[in-house]
Amino acid sequence: MKLLRYGPKGQEKPGLIDAGGVMRDLSGVVDDIAGDVLGEAGLARLRALDPATLPRVPEGVRLGACVGRVGKMVCIGLNYADHAAESNLPVPTEPVVFNKWTSAIVGPNDDIEIPRGSTKTDWEVELGVVIGKTCKNVDVADALDYVAGYCVVNDISEREWQIERGGQWDKGKGFDTFGPLGPWLVTRDEVPDPQRLDLWLEVDGHRYQNGNTRTMIFSVAQVVAYLSRCMSLQPGDVISTGTPPGVGLGIKPAPVYLKAGQTMRLGIAGLGEQSQRTVAAE
Repeated sequence: MKLLRYGPKGQEKPGLIDAGGVMRDLSGVVDDIAGDVLGEAGLARLRALDPATLPRVPEGVRLGACVGRVGKMVCIGLNYADHAAESNLPVPTEPVVFNKWTSAIVGPNDDIEIPRGSTKTDWEVELGVVIGKTCKNVDVADALDYVAGYCVVNDISEREWQIERGGQWDKGKGFDTFGPLGPWLVTRDEVPDPQRLDLWLEVDGHRYQNGNTRTMIFSVAQVVAYLSRCMSLQPGDVISTGTPPGVGLGIKPAPVYLKAGQTMRLGIAGLGEQSQRTVAAE
């Protein structure tokens, strides 16, 4: 299934994409794509529906983040060896973990705000993993059983705040609008191998990132198992699993960063595409 949330910011309703690509309203069935709805029983209930019986969603409606009421958004840094190299950082021997504040989460096509005074705002296409049931101290072999599905994430990053201003990476990763999710949550059964997904990103029509999740240092299963030893993961938690090379920071001979008035497009095979316009933060 492809699950989504649509409507004005803060008033999103749940929906799904039917076999014909039509958006259908789920608000008469569930209150949100969140919490217990993401568990095995909740997803089974949605699969049992006949989408043709659900109201159509008007075309052109805004899409919200594909998951609601996210408890935490945990991110993995330097999870592709060639991205570590372009960042002039060693290949990690354990997952590099940081957070995005949930206030950063926005819809897949919402505007991205360039923070005041920023000259180093960057892009990162990433595979997002949505947890479906409480996950604590799980083994790698069982880790994917705790995944509800997958989505596209743009891990927007302000490199000065991330690297040059002291403290943890979180500061440069958590500005408002820095966590677009969607367009859809694609359930696990439709993604037989999360380590075989092409992902890409372009800015103003120029392709900067082309990668495949097979080149991850730590697989999705390894990441979920590792994090479950650091913290309990709850239904609706989102994990962003790292980016392939081609970020602005790594461009030679000089980095290239975002400025207001540009357009990013990015996507992952089978998981849909995002498109965002950059604007100056007020």
